[in-house]
Amino acid sequence: MTYAPLSLRLSGASNFRDLGRYPARGGRAMRPGRIYRSDHLAHLTPEDQARLQALGVTRTVDFRGLTERAALAYELPGVQQHALSIEPTVVQRAKALQDSGQELTPEHAAELMEQTYRDFVLHNSPRFAELFRLLLESDQPLVFHCTAGKDRTGFAAALILHALGVERPVVLHDYLLTNELYQRPTGLIGQGPEEVMRVIWRVQQSFLDAALDTVQQHHGGLTPYLQDVLGVGPSEVRQLESLYLL
Repeated sequence: MTYAPLSLRLSGASNFRDLGRYPARGGRAMRPGRIYRSDHLAHLTPEDQARLQALGVTRTVDFRGLTERAALAYELPGVQQHALSIEPTVVQRAKALQDSGQELTPEHAAELMEQTYRDFVLHNSPRFAELFRLLLESDQPLVFHCTAGKDRTGFAAALILHALGVERPVVLHDYLLTNELYQRPTGLIGQGPEEVMRVIWRVQQSFLDAALDTVQQHHGGLTPYLQDVLGVGPSEVRQLESLYLL
């Protein structure tokens, strides 16, 4: 079964989409118009901003690191920004690899991406816990994003969908939609061989699997990880269902 992306096709954010309508727990579906995922919002046009206002968006969650956020800052009228910084590591690790005299290959790039996803679980869980706290606080429309809306944002989306009972094939479908929607910019992280850039600026199932495998190895699965680490136990899951499922 295929699911059409609920993409808003904004001029200034190519990976902006609604998590609504995916089939979820108990035969219900994700409620449209409440949770959006995106690449960064610094290039939104006035028309884009008007569309967000029409959607009733009042909150953004920004997973970008400090330098990323400073370089591409944004202000949206009537929208409260929540900075949950997860510093990027792929570029630094790639540079260290090259400085050691090794040639950066697509295989190296994939390994670096997979380690980044493991680090989401090992070192950045408090940021994802805070995202859930905001979701539980109110069902006011919220957009969460990073720079490209694919890695930090992709893992966050997977956690939300899993928490609401969306089956893993559908979660993976949503994750991989980035490869269809996201339009890669130039000059954001420097240049390299195109075959390496294609790995870094796209997503692969192995990346998300690296995070989910780490959850399994260190916490015994997504349910205990959600409850014990992210603070999303049975009562919180029921509240999320009441807020975000049809």
